[in-house]
Amino acid sequence: MKFEIKNKNLDFEKLILRCGYRKIFDKKTGKESFVHRAGIYSFPRFHLYIIKKTPEKIILDLHLDQKKVSYPGSPAHSADYDTEAVKKEVERIKNFLEKST
Repeated sequence: MKFEIKNKNLDFEKLILRCGYRKIFDKKTGKESFVHRAGIYSFPRFHLYIIKKTPEKIILDLHLDQKKVSYPGSPAHSADYDTEAVKKEVERIKNFLEKST
């Protein structure tokens, strides 16, 4: 689910880490992203990407990874994009960022 927040020129990475996310690095794509467990195990987990950052706004993409990639070499995994859980997590992130500024 794509969403945007106002860019208030704060350290977004520091704030999202304080929101319970941790940074991961995909060696295959060379991209950094952030994950937050949805329970006590590694999966399911919320997966957050920064799509675009401008002086006015930050565009983010969030989904819920249901499980780890099943087949070696396969990029596909089971994920939810517009479910209630994802919508609630978007609101939680927005509220946290609002209160942190």
